[in-house]
Amino acid sequence: MNPQTDEDPFGPQARDYERMAEAISFIEENQLSQPRLEDVAAAMGLSPAHAQRIFTRWAGVSPKRLLALLTHVDARAALNDGAPLLDAAFEAGLSGPGRLHDLFVSVEAMTPGEVKRKGEGLEIRYGWHDTPFGAGLYMTTPRGLCGLAFADPGTEGTALEDMKARWPNAIYTHDPAAIAPIAARIFTPDAEEEPLKVLLGGTPFQMQVWRALLEIPFGETTSYTDIAKKVCTERAVRAVGSAVGRNPISFLIPCHRVLRQTKALGGYHWGLTRKKALLAWEAAKAEA
Repeated sequence: MNPQTDEDPFGPQARDYERMAEAISFIEENQLSQPRLEDVAAAMGLSPAHAQRIFTRWAGVSPKRLLALLTHVDARAALNDGAPLLDAAFEAGLSGPGRLHDLFVSVEAMTPGEVKRKGEGLEIRYGWHDTPFGAGLYMTTPRGLCGLAFADPGTEGTALEDMKARWPNAIYTHDPAAIAPIAARIFTPDAEEEPLKVLLGGTPFQMQVWRALLEIPFGETTSYTDIAKKVCTERAVRAVGSAVGRNPISFLIPCHRVLRQTKALGGYHWGLTRKKALLAWEAAKAEA
């Protein structure tokens, strides 16, 4: 992952994600007809050979396997009641713990006073770096990572303002070089490394929800209702949904693994196509 400037935050991996997003949308619209590689490649504006290379480099599996995973994500009728959404993917041949292990995260919480001051006195460095899911906006403090957001081309300014609004009184410094070591770790973790420190600032209820998200295993899913039962009561499912949506550190705190009780995808702050891509990518990585 190479640092990107604010003028050009979208590097090769981000462009690959754009192509993958186009492919995912095409597959969703034509899922019943099970499109061939040639069809998907045409929708991406690439030759089949080029599409094959993009798929394999991005997902680590063949286009045929990734298409099967995406199909299973939507095939709720094929799942047993209450089973994890991606069980069908494992039944299709995925086995083993996966080479991309669960990320170990060390959480430090802001004090109530710090939260009330909305970041006053907090120094936040930020920068854009490639991710497998488009450009990533990383924000860090001396005490740990405090923000990770995704952006599509043309929306980077909106994403930056959205993240800054969470700590409006903080001091912000654009420093992609300082962010680079953290960005390099997140999608290619090393089991020998120390846990990545994150700094969270939220209400006590939000903190409970975010900690519950950290307990969802890599490649698995849960429901908003199950999270609500875990942190307090099933009746708090709407409050849980709101807290999940306010998660400031995407991927690391895996709000994308939370679905509706019906197994529908539900919402995602950074877009449902990206949520689907995250779920399929995790399932694919679990194969190795």
